[in-house]
Amino acid sequence: MAKRVLVVDDEKLIVKGIRFSLEQDGMEVDCAYDGEEALEAAKKKEYDVVLLDVMLPKLSGFEVCQQIREFSSMPIIMLTAKGDDMDKILGLEYGADDYITKPFNILEVKARIKAIMRRSGKNQNNDDTKTVSYGDLKIDCDNRRVYIAGKEVNLTAKEFDLLELLVFNPNKVYSREHLLNIVWGYDYPGDVRTVDVHIRRLREKIESNPSEPKYIHTKWGVGYFFQNQE
Repeated sequence: MAKRVLVVDDEKLIVKGIRFSLEQDGMEVDCAYDGEEALEAAKKKEYDVVLLDVMLPKLSGFEVCQQIREFSSMPIIMLTAKGDDMDKILGLEYGADDYITKPFNILEVKARIKAIMRRSGKNQNNDDTKTVSYGDLKIDCDNRRVYIAGKEVNLTAKEFDLLELLVFNPNKVYSREHLLNIVWGYDYPGDVRTVDVHIRRLREKIESNPSEPKYIHTKWGVGYFFQNQE
């Protein structure tokens, strides 16, 4: 089945170029030119990746990202024309998985999309279902789903990757740099604050008291680890 991508940008020439290039790679591409149109498209279909510009009419990319996160964990890559770090961090705060700064090379866009698709679908063809439980936390790795006390928690692709890595290496402390390299890749242009943002969001979703975490702990001056108390 062809991978589905939603491209959202109010610059029609950019959308046209991205669409043509992705369709050449056999992907199914839908387009939207404002925030409201993007949100409607995301509600109607589950996309493998959403390529979402920050500056949009009607609803900003940040608002669209935040609202998508209320009903889906589909991977989102933000596009920003600004070099300002705050835009990039804000995008991650709202639930984005990655960002690309304009102007960009289409080869970079395609590489990022394919990398996110590999990560988000890496367990789908595994016949050996892998499920682990710690207390009220249950992780279904086969279907990339997480439950707390039987209720499903909506994680982004990167949040799941982080949690999975930590859970399957309990009590091992990872530095922020190491986590960035493993989960985002050595060529990722962001910095370690990306890890901090995702760890905080993870705690808010799986910890009953994020300020006193039960699962994901900080080793001050070193990094983060998952504590196996069983």
